[in-house]
Amino acid sequence: MKFYMFNSIMLENVDLLFVGIVIAASLILGFVVYFQNLKSYTSKSLLIFTIVSSCWGIVNYLFYKSSNPVITLWLVRLVMFFAVWQAFTFFQLTSVFPSTDKKYPPWLMLYVLPPAIIISALTFTPLIFNGIILSGAEGVPIASQGPALPVFGFFSVGLIIAGISLLVRRVCNTKRAERKPFYFFVTGMVLMFALIICFNFVLPVFFYIERFIPLGAVFIFPFIAFTSYAIIKHKLLDAKIIGTEVLSFILAIATLFEVLLSNNVFSLFLRFSIFLLVLGIGLLLVKSVFNEVKQREELTKLTRSLEKANTRLKELDQQKTDFLSIASHQLRTPLSILKGYIELIKDGGYGKVGNKVLEVLDNMDESNEHLIKLVDEFLDISRIEQGRTKFDFQKKNMAETIDGIVKELAERAEQKGLHIHMEKQVVPEAVYDEEKMRHVVFNFIDNAIKYSESGTIKILANEENNGLAVRVLDHGLGFNKIDEANFFQKFYRGDNVKGTNVTGTGLGLYVCKKFIEAHGGKIWAKSPGLGKGGEFGFWVPLTPTVNRLTSAGNPL
Repeated sequence: MKFYMFNSIMLENVDLLFVGIVIAASLILGFVVYFQNLKSYTSKSLLIFTIVSSCWGIVNYLFYKSSNPVITLWLVRLVMFFAVWQAFTFFQLTSVFPSTDKKYPPWLMLYVLPPAIIISALTFTPLIFNGIILSGAEGVPIASQGPALPVFGFFSVGLIIAGISLLVRRVCNTKRAERKPFYFFVTGMVLMFALIICFNFVLPVFFYIERFIPLGAVFIFPFIAFTSYAIIKHKLLDAKIIGTEVLSFILAIATLFEVLLSNNVFSLFLRFSIFLLVLGIGLLLVKSVFNEVKQREELTKLTRSLEKANTRLKELDQQKTDFLSIASHQLRTPLSILKGYIELIKDGGYGKVGNKVLEVLDNMDESNEHLIKLVDEFLDISRIEQGRTKFDFQKKNMAETIDGIVKELAERAEQKGLHIHMEKQVVPEAVYDEEKMRHVVFNFIDNAIKYSESGTIKILANEENNGLAVRVLDHGLGFNKIDEANFFQKFYRGDNVKGTNVTGTGLGLYVCKKFIEAHGGKIWAKSPGLGKGGEFGFWVPLTPTVNRLTSAGNPL
């Protein structure tokens, strides 16, 4: 019995079921497209069109189901009111479709909007429909036509024909490869308005066939189906968004079934309110998911852009390294020759030289030596970055290596009133490239001499964590946390030293870092702050790994 009653109710309300399904789908489509691009006039226009069409479909259904002549008259007038704005919003949509940044043309607001306002106002007067006549034994309500109905028909149908013409023209002006999605959109629009005009205007007005009036909203379905297919097929929306849209649609339809089972006015009102609430929540869900997907797409685009930029930077860095290598090799030879000639002149190879000339030659030799050192740094960098640096790993004593460097730099330190002190500690022998390690320690001590005005430069060497740790501490300029993090970057010089030793290039510590990393070690710089001195140090394992030695080109 209950099953029979359910089937009976469903059959009586099958029109409402179809209308509810199409209206829910129409609204979801409109909001999904709008959420895709909130600033697009095309998205806004499509949303307005779906909202107006849905309102027209609802009122159209209520008009046919009403039995009160007074209410029916105002409902049919409301149907005509929404029909005017349905035609206008369609024409408005076609004036900007498919552009995402095009604004409404001025003539739309100047020449089309005013007549739409006037005719929509006329729909509430007897000029369009002047009354309701109950026809037949069942008392079917028939609207009595007013004298201005042809004006309404001419204006509304004219806007639809003009809009379709604009769409066809746009499709023809679009590149052939990009036309396919527009074919579906135009086809859906043409079918929708052809069905509406035929079943909701021509048949009722001229042939008095009104059975299809409540199904007016159903005729919107071709537009929804074709437009949705074009959107999904051509990836205008993410698959996750489509899934959310379908979920929201199913929930809305499920609540619509509850509306159909209502047995009194209060229950109908309550369940219909729940249907609208579920539909609204579904739209908000679609919006939130779309925002998430949009942010993810933007992040993906940024990631790809960064990858391209990083690849390009690597290419430029490699080109720069190649240039440095070529330029350094070309510079090294003439500088070496110049150094040889200076030595010959100083030694009297071209005759006796006076003291003034010797002084000039000493200055030339010093400047030339500086240039040679600079070129050597460039050569070191180019070899390192091209993987051509050769290492000669042998078992050595770190204390002896450091002691030799201290003796070499002691005189220069004393000239500045500095004292170099190495704490004598017993450290085990380790496997390392003595030349590269001398370069690192020499650089640390040399910098300490350059950037210290007084005090003692302390050198510590001890065994730590199955390796050797070497630290050079001074009472010099010190540095801040930014410098601490960037000292070992290429061409970096701290702000605190830019006013001193202006000939520095910021390459020395970078080369040191690469040499220590090649030994499998780590390097660091620490300071309590500006003017409080600093510590430069490194740690290397007692024995580098076999793989690292092999990659360096000199396996033991």
